Amino acid sequence: MIDLSYLKGKTLAVFGLARSGMATVEALLAGGATVLAWDDNEANRIKAEEQGATLSELSTIDWTDVSSLVLSPGVPLTHPEPHPVASAAQNAGVEVIGDIELLARADPNTPIIGITGTNGKSTTTALVAHILEEAGKRVQVGGNLGTPVLSFDRLGGKGVYVLELSSYQLDLMHETPIHTAIFLNIAPDHLDRHGDLDGYIKAKKRIFNGIVEGGTALIGLDDETCQGLWQELGQQRYYKVIPFSGRFPAHGGIYAMNGMLVDDTNHRRQTLADLKMIISLTGTHNHQNAAASFGATLSVGVKPATIIAAMKTFPGLAHRQEVVSIVDGVTYINDSKATNAEATARALSSYDNIYWIAGGLAKEGGISTLNGELNSVRHAYLIGEAATDFAKTLHDKIDHTIAGDLETALNLAQKEAISAEGNSVVLLSPACASFDQYPNFEARGDAFKALVSSLPGKRGGIQ
Repeated sequence: MIDLSYLKGKTLAVFGLARSGMATVEALLAGGATVLAWDDNEANRIKAEEQGATLSELSTIDWTDVSSLVLSPGVPLTHPEPHPVASAAQNAGVEVIGDIELLARADPNTPIIGITGTNGKSTTTALVAHILEEAGKRVQVGGNLGTPVLSFDRLGGKGVYVLELSSYQLDLMHETPIHTAIFLNIAPDHLDRHGDLDGYIKAKKRIFNGIVEGGTALIGLDDETCQGLWQELGQQRYYKVIPFSGRFPAHGGIYAMNGMLVDDTNHRRQTLADLKMIISLTGTHNHQNAAASFGATLSVGVKPATIIAAMKTFPGLAHRQEVVSIVDGVTYINDSKATNAEATARALSSYDNIYWIAGGLAKEGGISTLNGELNSVRHAYLIGEAATDFAKTLHDKIDHTIAGDLETALNLAQKEAISAEGNSVVLLSPACASFDQYPNFEARGDAFKALVSSLPGKRGGIQ
């Protein structure tokens, strides 16, 4: 747990008592602060009260003696309208922050590598942490991925915090010092929370606000928005700005072209590795993730040879193009974390002879943007609430079946994939949220893996 004793005797309000909120309550109380807490969920309120927090309906309290409001990232700060608790705090002149701000204030001497973007954040976060661990460094990894940051072990300048940062979390960061910032890409997402695409981009760009002098900003060049951002930031000299790409040369940066990873940061074009040989980093999107991870770990002193050796042992991220099994020559891949069309496009571009399972609770735009990514799809099996709409989108483009549920879809896909010629792939890449049939994408992915494990047939090795 992070030591927050610098707040001893202070009163802080905490609104939102899920995982990160409860970890905040526990750390604040352990540090000697007084905590006023609230959540719309009664069970969460009871748990916070049992920890020692004072339950208070925060939209109506007197804010005179409250030093900060620690807001859950899931609570609207601006759009579609500010939550009443956030408005009350701001009207009283009380700062509204997140748990990451508290971490940075409690341990300002430990470098933070922050990773944001629409897609690839979790894989890049996990890969950066893996490389650092393989290099013998102490690492705490979390944020939007995994462990709440105030549950970390305090590193005290002897290690690195690796944080996946969502746009919601970035909205709550004000003075957080970032040693290395990775900005992967931008595609429309969470527009209901940021008003429009410009609002979403503005929130994402907050990652650069706290870069320390002499720090590093790594900016992907594989979409037009980020290319413009590279042009915008490339002129300043306060910190280093390094481009990266998974598709084409990034002069003065790090890039992969045809799968070959190249370091051009010293304008010497040193070829580092053939990423096509690393199964956990399949596809140009993962090549971009690898280029960003190389730059980030290089920025904190890891040697190139150590980075490449660690990439070769990276196990991949659960639910993100996770190779589950090979049965009767058919490869089964769990990409349940692909909850939007942009993420699914990355998976569809990575394989041939795809028997694609898609659907769930659709996001705005559905799969209309995937028309150019369907060449490798032999058949689609559609599940969940989105099935009928997805069938209309795919109407005359590819063969498809409304399967309804995951088990039916998998059984149908297995039969067709086995009978097909060539190396077939059964790919769960839903392009949808899971909440119509599963509590989260992890549960959906776990269900897929359990179903695959029960399939009859001869199992081969995963290489």
